[in-house]
Amino acid sequence: MPADRAKLLSLYDDLRVADVRDGMDTMGQHYVGTMSPDMRPLWRTRAHGIARTARYLPARAVVPKLAPDEYWAWVGTYYRDVCRYPWVEKIEDGDFVVLDMSGINVGLMGSENTLSCLRKGARGLICGGGVRDTDEIIMQKVPVWSTMCSQPMVQGRIEFEAMDVPVAVAGVQVRPGDVVVADGDGVIVVPSEIAADVARYAHEEHDRDKKSRGKHYDALGWKKDGTVT
Repeated sequence: MPADRAKLLSLYDDLRVADVRDGMDTMGQHYVGTMSPDMRPLWRTRAHGIARTARYLPARAVVPKLAPDEYWAWVGTYYRDVCRYPWVEKIEDGDFVVLDMSGINVGLMGSENTLSCLRKGARGLICGGGVRDTDEIIMQKVPVWSTMCSQPMVQGRIEFEAMDVPVAVAGVQVRPGDVVVADGDGVIVVPSEIAADVARYAHEEHDRDKKSRGKHYDALGWKKDGTVT
């Protein structure tokens, strides 16, 4: 991983979404970055990374009437020619995959291809639409945020349009290279040009919070954990 990229990621290593939101507000970015509340994690976890984007559109394909064997052959050609995943091969260590799916109820990502992304170095995935095989994704502990859980496969429903371009997901513009932070509070996107400053202010707020919460731990007789030390 290039040194500048690693340094940027390290600035966000222990920051919560709430801290980053406060850092953005400190810089006057009150209405920038926060995805809508329906963008939720499949399971309670936290991830951060650098945006790797792709855009998918509603398909205009006609699904042919085929015998089962012929149908599955057609599905293969649909994945190859229409609903492609060229961005997977471009994933770099530290990427956070952000998929503009036009809000479609379809499982563009599932238990198998999310693992492909993880093997390439993705820190997490955000689906502006559906995701399927969710029980397996949770079991595999792949960090995924989505606006819905879906049953359908992609054929006849969605098609690849572009990659490494600005996208709109859950009400937020995401550009390649922006910093993405996600946890149980949702997802926030930090414009790359202010990411270092936002992290600095976010850390200041996080430090104040840890000190204040630590006093409550003392008063309650609780053993301090990593969230307050």
